[in-house]
Amino acid sequence: MKKILLVLVCLFAVRVASAQKDLLSFNEQNKYIYYQVVEQPGLTTDTLQARALYFLKTDYPLNKVEKAATSGNFTGSGKFLIASTLSVIKHIYGEVNYTYFIECKDGKYRYWLTDFVYTPHNTDRYGNSVPEPGMGVPLENAAKRLDKHDLNLSLDETGAYCKQFGAKLKQAMVKISALAPKEAKKKVIMTKDW
Repeated sequence: MKKILLVLVCLFAVRVASAQKDLLSFNEQNKYIYYQVVEQPGLTTDTLQARALYFLKTDYPLNKVEKAATSGNFTGSGKFLIASTLSVIKHIYGEVNYTYFIECKDGKYRYWLTDFVYTPHNTDRYGNSVPEPGMGVPLENAAKRLDKHDLNLSLDETGAYCKQFGAKLKQAMVKISALAPKEAKKKVIMTKDW
């Protein structure tokens, strides 16, 4: 019994110690932002843009993607859910909507996620978790409207999600075969002749 209790305490300590909110900073508009610049020597702007588009289409197909006509950079929006992971039953606390930007130049690219808006979820009469209508709160103003647990949870999960988004993007930009493969000719089987 003591060993089980010790393991549970250690797991809880690791969960608390892995705070990701330190990854988020404030930009010039006083909003939370996750910002990274990555060097990719030897790659052209076109190659980086093609890999970024492939990444967005394959890894985040539900996200809205817009390509700027003049610069060729990508903007869009997406959302992710914040759920409890400690209990056996999954409980969704809320969702966070965000905006992302990816800009490419010769030999480097940068990306950032910002405009985080937290929407709490409630359980409806059927047991489904649904967002509260009209309750979207920007994370930079969330301290006034959310309790400390929800605020810390949303900041930690947002930081972890941004870190994961960046790791996936870096991996996609490094891959040589990140571009979509050409479609092979379909082999047609004739069942009339045998």
